[in-house]
Amino acid sequence: MDIVRPTLVLDKEVCLRNIKRMADKAKAKNLFFRPHFKTHQSAEIGEWFRDVGVTAITVSSIHMANYFAQHGWKDITIALPVNPLEINDINSLANKINLNLLVENRDTMIQLDKFIKSPVGIFIEIDTGYNRTGIMASKTNQIDAILKICSQNPNLQFKGFLTHAGHTYKTKTKHEIFNIHFDALLKMRGLKSRYRKDWPDLIVSLGDTPSASICENFDGVDELRPGNFVFYDLMQHKLGSCSFEDIAIRLVCPVIAKHGSRNEVTIYGGAIHISKDSIVNIDGKNLYGKIVVREGKEKILLDEKNYLCDMSQEHGILKITFRDFHRFNVGDLVEIIPVHSCLTVNLMGNYHTSEGEQLSTIRKADF
Repeated sequence: MDIVRPTLVLDKEVCLRNIKRMADKAKAKNLFFRPHFKTHQSAEIGEWFRDVGVTAITVSSIHMANYFAQHGWKDITIALPVNPLEINDINSLANKINLNLLVENRDTMIQLDKFIKSPVGIFIEIDTGYNRTGIMASKTNQIDAILKICSQNPNLQFKGFLTHAGHTYKTKTKHEIFNIHFDALLKMRGLKSRYRKDWPDLIVSLGDTPSASICENFDGVDELRPGNFVFYDLMQHKLGSCSFEDIAIRLVCPVIAKHGSRNEVTIYGGAIHISKDSIVNIDGKNLYGKIVVREGKEKILLDEKNYLCDMSQEHGILKITFRDFHRFNVGDLVEIIPVHSCLTVNLMGNYHTSEGEQLSTIRKADF
C-alpha cells in the first residue's frame, strides 16, 4: 500500500478482537447486543458484526439508518431524538424495516401521533446525568404523557427506556465510571419496576463504551449499545476502558517540514482529517494525537513528550523532544493515534486495512 497523503489505516485483527470481546460479554451477561454503528459507519465492517451473531443495530441519523437498511439491516434504532421535519423519511423507512425511534418530549409524540403511517418502536430517552437530552427519571408525569399517546395509537409501539451515560467520557478515574454506571442502573431499574405492570415487555437499553467495557453489573439491563469500542482511541485509553493494544486505527501522515529551532515537525494531516478533540497531556497542554514512527520494520510509540500539539486545516504540528528529533525526515510517514476515533472516521470517509482492503463509509456512499 503506497501512502502519499493522510490515510486512515485500520488494524483488522484488533478490530475483530474488539467486536468479539464485546459480543461475548453481552452474551455472558444475557444482554441483547445492539451495537452503535456511528463509529465505523461502514457496511463492510457491519458484516464483521454479523459474523458474531449481531442482528440489530443502533445509528445516529435517519440518513445512516437508510444506508444500513440498504445493506440488509432490518432492525434499527435511531438513537437521536426524533426530528419531526424528517417525518416523510421516517415513514418511508418504517414501511421497510423494524424501526425504533427515540423521544424525550410530548411535543414530538403529538407530531408522530398525527403523521406516522407505519408501526415504529418508541424508546423514551432518560437523562441519567449527561444533561444533553432526555427526561429525568423522576419526571414521571412527562413519561406518563408520552405513554398515554403510545397507548392510543397502534403505530406507536412503546419499547422501553433508553439512556446514554455520556458523562462517563468526562471522568478522570475508573471509580467515577463505576459510580455513574451504578447511578444509571438505579434510575433505570426504578423506571422498569414502576412501569412494567402496564408494559410487561418493556426493556432497558444502555449504551456508553466506558461502562460497557469495564463494568460487570448490568442487573436490570436488557440491551447494550456501545459503539466506540470497535476501534477505541486515546480518550478511551486514558479513561481506562481499553489497553493501548486495543486501539485499532491510525491516521498515517507524510512529514512535510522540520523546524529544529523550535523542535517541531509539520505533517500533512490537520483538523479536517483528525478533528480537534483533545485530551490533556502530561505538560498540561492539549494533546491531539500520539505518534508512532517506523525504524526499519519496527514501529515505535513515542512517549507523551512527543505529540500532536496543534493543527490548522491541513497542517499538523508535532512537538518533538531533542532526543527524538532525528527520527523524522521530510518524506517520512508517521502514524497518529487519534483522541476520538468516531470523529476521525467521519472526517476521513474510508479505510485501508492491515490486510490490504479498502473500505468505504457512509460519507462516500451515493444513495
